[in-house]
Amino acid sequence: MRRFAQASSQTPVTSGPNPGPARSDRDTLARLWPYLWAYKWRVVAALAFMVGAKLANVGVPVLLKDLVDTLAPKAGSAEALLAVPVGLLLAYGLLRLSTSVFAELRELVFAKATEGAARSISLQVFGHLHAMSLRFHLERQTGGMTRDIERGTRAVHSLISYSLYSIIPTLIEVTLVLSLLAIKFDMAFAWITLAALVFYVAFTVTLTQWRTRFRREMNELDSKAHTRAIDSLLNYETVKYFNNEAFEARRYDEALERLRRAGVKSQQTLSLLNAGQQTIIAIGLIAMLWRATQGVVEGRMTVGDLVMVNAFMIQLYIPLNFLGVIYREIKQSLTDLDKMFTLLEREREVADAPDARPLLLKGPPSVRFDHVDFAYDPERAILHDVSFEIPAGKTVAVVGPSGSGKSTLARLLYRFYDVQGGRITINGHDVTSITQDSLRRAIGIVPQDTVLFNDTVAYNIAYGRPESSQDEVIQAAQAAHIHGFIASTPKGYDTIVGERGLKLSGGEKQRVAIARTLLKDPPILVFDEATSALDSANERAIQAELAAVGEGKTVLVIAHRLSTIVNAHEILVMEAGRVIERGTHPVLLAANGRYAQMWRLQQASGDSAGAV
Repeated sequence: MRRFAQASSQTPVTSGPNPGPARSDRDTLARLWPYLWAYKWRVVAALAFMVGAKLANVGVPVLLKDLVDTLAPKAGSAEALLAVPVGLLLAYGLLRLSTSVFAELRELVFAKATEGAARSISLQVFGHLHAMSLRFHLERQTGGMTRDIERGTRAVHSLISYSLYSIIPTLIEVTLVLSLLAIKFDMAFAWITLAALVFYVAFTVTLTQWRTRFRREMNELDSKAHTRAIDSLLNYETVKYFNNEAFEARRYDEALERLRRAGVKSQQTLSLLNAGQQTIIAIGLIAMLWRATQGVVEGRMTVGDLVMVNAFMIQLYIPLNFLGVIYREIKQSLTDLDKMFTLLEREREVADAPDARPLLLKGPPSVRFDHVDFAYDPERAILHDVSFEIPAGKTVAVVGPSGSGKSTLARLLYRFYDVQGGRITINGHDVTSITQDSLRRAIGIVPQDTVLFNDTVAYNIAYGRPESSQDEVIQAAQAAHIHGFIASTPKGYDTIVGERGLKLSGGEKQRVAIARTLLKDPPILVFDEATSALDSANERAIQAELAAVGEGKTVLVIAHRLSTIVNAHEILVMEAGRVIERGTHPVLLAANGRYAQMWRLQQASGDSAGAV
């Protein structure tokens, strides 16, 4: 039995407007820590290996000093030729090897924690985005937001890599080196090293903080350019319809030019940072070597001590040389990660109540809209005191001109939004007291505008019930009168439908939507202009199929073509967000009101025009 449960399309993720108050770096790290601490034993082991690597690294110059001092007075003796190679050289090589081995063990042990944390955060963001309201997704900018989420995921790896593998090891090494210099020689060496480090860090942090705004500007411009490119490509057909390729290219080029200028400015400040760092390093290194050379001349230090001091300085300043880059990347990673955490903290406009219960249905339920008021925007009301009931197992149709609020009824029933006045009930239960998951499992919809995943026809049909077998998918396609078309294509049910299903015609997309709703087989059905894109012959055939499927189910039909709803148990006529007429088809015709006027207009135009 073939299954179609695995998704292969990507859902764009976004962060909405109003990012909220700025979060400190410490708060961002505190948010990240629980994801890492889930792998606490790996964290402890990685830290232990890191300390071991630094101890071995600091031991290398010490052993190098002993090697030089041992060889210097007895260069030609048998002891120098035998004891040194067998002892000191072997130990020196083992320490060098230990440094690399401990470092690799640290990365090996901690890789699972890093990847696991990134996976957990990404999955949580993905789930949170699907839990956000429809309003949030209508306001998003897909290109820029996907860029933000991509950078945030990458920031987890960068932050852990730079902090655990660069900053913390360097601090450990600095502490060990300063202690050795102070104990083995005089405090002057420790003070020179400490002063150079303080100046270096202060200069790097100050300049990097100043540079951060240029980097942030680059990221914002990069997101805007990406948003503009994605938006243009998603609307490819519209661009072509209006011959605006050159216009889109100019808009994109303007964004790229702003990005270029910000990039040049960022590079100029980076060069200034690097030059200042190298100057501080050079001064510190000269001061240390001058002090060590003076000690050798005065007999207080050996040549091996000079070599050790030089080796210490090289080991310290090589990682410090990248401190500016590391600090900048850590700051940027914290900023990117903060955007993801800010997104996770966005409150859901529509959320389950703490005591919400699952909706349990043993048969078709009754659905009631009770004095419902609703507005997408407070300044523009959509529904005004709308009341009606769909009895269990019956069909109620809603007709009216565009903008009268018909499709809003379906969105409210699905609880994409919550009503501002009145309530919606299913079997007497307010939908706000029911879990959204169980509510939506009980409803199937064929929307007016069908959007498909960029996957196979089979996947899109099976999306109504992902665990369906291939035979069940084919049966649903046959019921939706699209099996013949699918079978006629070279790849059959494995045909890729393209981005948003654009490889299919409007009628084909609508029949796929019908098929997946039939496959879901829920007790409540919503048909929002379910056959508007079909020709008359296919419409009549599918209408008969939908009528059969709707038997014994609670059905809400939203329609423009009045001929498709003449058999509804009740017809509501809406205008400007209000129900102005209601009754059966014969009753409404006899009333000679708005419905009768719409009927005559459609009959005069061959039943092809919508309500106007």
